[in-house]
Amino acid sequence: VQLVESGGGLVQPGGSLRLSCAGSGFTFSRFDMSWYRQAPGKERELVAGIRRPGGSTNYLDSVKGRFTITRDNAKNTVYLQMNSLRPEDTAVYLCNARLVVTTTLYDYWGQGTQVTVSS
Repeated sequence: VQLVESGGGLVQPGGSLRLSCAGSGFTFSRFDMSWYRQAPGKERELVAGIRRPGGSTNYLDSVKGRFTITRDNAKNTVYLQMNSLRPEDTAVYLCNARLVVTTTLYDYWGQGTQVTVSS
């Protein structure tokens, strides 16, 4: 199983980035997909999630209206479009795939991609 994130980098405040997470080794379309982030000295937090059935989404309050999560099951990829970036968005962004089958949790993580928002 692999989750490989890409698209991070250095961007000025107000700028945009698009993160991608490509999954392999599991049935991507069956999994709920999420983006988390972790800044130095802070706990990991859920940024955005997109569910398997129907594609319903949820967002951290501070990113609502600025970030958009989407998925392409044909490409086994989930995206995070980030607009109007702020310095406080600086963090390592990690991709997560999760599925519960009866009592078994399948929970996979990527290595993360660094996003730095700074002038």
